[in-house]
Amino acid sequence: ENSSNKQFAYRNRLYKQFVVKATIHAELLVSLKPVAVHQSLWSEARLVFSLKPIMEPKLYRPPLEVRGMTSLDKEAFTQTITVPALRVSTGVLNKVVKSLKKSTIQRPGVPRVIQDKEESSDFRLVLLDPHRVSSLSSFSEAEAEALRSFSVAEELHYYELKLTYDNLKSEEVLEAVLPQGQDVTSAFSRVGHIAHMNLRDHQLPYKNLIGQVIMDKNPGVTCVVNKTNIIDSTYRNFKMEVLAGEENMVAKVKENGVTYEFDFSRVYWNPRLSTEHQRVVQLIKRGDTVFDVFAGVGPFAIPAARLGANVLANDLNPESYRWLQHNCKLNKAESKVRSFNLDGRAFIQGPLKQELPALLKGKASVHVVMNLPALALEFLDAFRGLLHQETPTDENLPTVHCYGFSKNDDPDTDVVKRASCSLGFPLENRCSVHFVRNVAPNKDMMCVRFILPKDVLYCSDDEHTGESVQQ
Repeated sequence: ENSSNKQFAYRNRLYKQFVVKATIHAELLVSLKPVAVHQSLWSEARLVFSLKPIMEPKLYRPPLEVRGMTSLDKEAFTQTITVPALRVSTGVLNKVVKSLKKSTIQRPGVPRVIQDKEESSDFRLVLLDPHRVSSLSSFSEAEAEALRSFSVAEELHYYELKLTYDNLKSEEVLEAVLPQGQDVTSAFSRVGHIAHMNLRDHQLPYKNLIGQVIMDKNPGVTCVVNKTNIIDSTYRNFKMEVLAGEENMVAKVKENGVTYEFDFSRVYWNPRLSTEHQRVVQLIKRGDTVFDVFAGVGPFAIPAARLGANVLANDLNPESYRWLQHNCKLNKAESKVRSFNLDGRAFIQGPLKQELPALLKGKASVHVVMNLPALALEFLDAFRGLLHQETPTDENLPTVHCYGFSKNDDPDTDVVKRASCSLGFPLENRCSVHFVRNVAPNKDMMCVRFILPKDVLYCSDDEHTGESVQQ
């Protein structure tokens, strides 16, 4: 009888160890006795013992008490969870971890391997992802074969793991804090050490907490800002509010191998245009001439100059003009770039007009880049009759790359129609349209590329090229 009681006590201890975290009827737990148990109850206990433990449905979510928090309290996110584990010999530990890459726990700051405190120092516990592994049958065929080949015991252990704020991802923290059912976003644009966010109205009460979380969870981010109004179309910059960190707006970024420095609060910079900058620059060859009408801090102009093109770069914003010159020196491109601080139309009708006649007589290509999507299409009228006093030529006419936003269901047709209207010349079937990016729901950024028509460039004031567009 004593032997039977000891055996049951041992089983009872194992039972508690394995299923205390499972969802079990409370009355059953209360009814289990350490020594004498009614036979029918023990049968019920054995049935539950044979079941796999039920994992908590919100295993990685912070406590509910943090909902509505506006001032970050990191300690409030601490919790203890139960995760499955395998007991593995140190001799095959590395091989086992490598074989179970998809099944081991993957949490920020959480080790996958820990000391097995209750057993010999010759063994370690490999922590598993409870969302992937709930029983031995959860392993893939390849994983199970690897475990057999390394003689890993076919038994899951359960480890109580303490999770803190540091172990949670930014979206998990924000999802726990912000009102339930509301949109949660941890997305931002990275500009050097600055994280730039566009918070929505329902997120504003939590703006400082959001800023702190973004800074905590993204190494190298020391300043988080939120845009407070729409971009000023004149200077292409916007006011911003610092949500967390230092108020240092001078950023240093590297794009396509070129380094840029600028005051992010006073100039326009969009890290999502890196691919577009590269696409256009790759169309330019050594010896070509580039007129960058809205140059900003130089993301088209400087790479083109580094490839050997001659560049005339212009921007109306005095800060952009200053940083453009700074970046030319920074990248040793100042000898290839002439910079101007003019209105775009004044630049076209001034420096561009002066240089163009001689360039048209040469063999090198001429490119005009107009990246001001909110307004650039409206500036195309500046080319009408630009060289009407010169002798017309069909050779070497400039290639224009003009950007525009469109909210139309057919953005390609829309931007071509608007470009044609501004030029006073039909561009249908005489241009190509490139989709750049989706800026917002139902708002696309497009690039219209065309050879500047001779009938536009050389028309006189009394010629009405717009008539063919109207018809």
